[in-house]
Amino acid sequence: MSGHSKWATIKRKKAVTDAKRGKAFTQLIKEITIAARMGGGDPKGNPRLRLAVDKGKAANMPADNIKRAIQKGTGELPGVIYEDVTYEGYGPGGVALIIESVTDNKNRTVSEIRHLLERQNGKLGAANSVAYMFHRKGIMRILKTALNEDDMMNLALESGADDMKTEDDVYEIFTTPENFETVKQALEAKNIKMEEAEIQMVPENTVKVDGKDAEHVLKLMEALEEHEDVQHVYANFDIDEKILASINA
Repeated sequence: MSGHSKWATIKRKKAVTDAKRGKAFTQLIKEITIAARMGGGDPKGNPRLRLAVDKGKAANMPADNIKRAIQKGTGELPGVIYEDVTYEGYGPGGVALIIESVTDNKNRTVSEIRHLLERQNGKLGAANSVAYMFHRKGIMRILKTALNEDDMMNLALESGADDMKTEDDVYEIFTTPENFETVKQALEAKNIKMEEAEIQMVPENTVKVDGKDAEHVLKLMEALEEHEDVQHVYANFDIDEKILASINA
């Protein structure tokens, strides 16, 4: 199974732990703040902010927290100045990595990201060293219990989606970034609950990893995800189900 799909499944299983650590809220507050700073405080005219606010509501973030994060972004309230920074690098077995972060201290963040990579036999790369291996896509993940496969496929394609695949217990719907919001609204109009809905970097091709490399890749992904400045990690690894089961065991 490819990196974006496999890691999405693993993250769903550990989401409760992340919530307990407060990691999820910290990520969302940063994303709401920088989205408001970059595109204004009205979600209707700021797609990035609208998506961040939707994710905050889905995570049961209090409305006051969302409002304050927006106000800090627009400058109505004092707050930390965050910046978007994207790092590229390689993990074990030549796996390509894109690490999207939001930070108030770029020097600190790059040093810590480099350290995490090196601990698991990875390395930081130069700008554009791996970006060409990925393309930006809208992705929505929906539990298969929401609708039968044929009906879901028809609804997705009629709404403007490019493709739909099935992975484990979910449907994965893919869109262009431009059609993402249209498809999302069409699904919401049918009261279809989405486990995840966002624009991500999807790899063009995958790299098979096994043995110790597979173990190190998963450890690296988790370590990066747990870093307080990291918002998203994208990778092009492919791990066989049997190998993954043995690692988890």
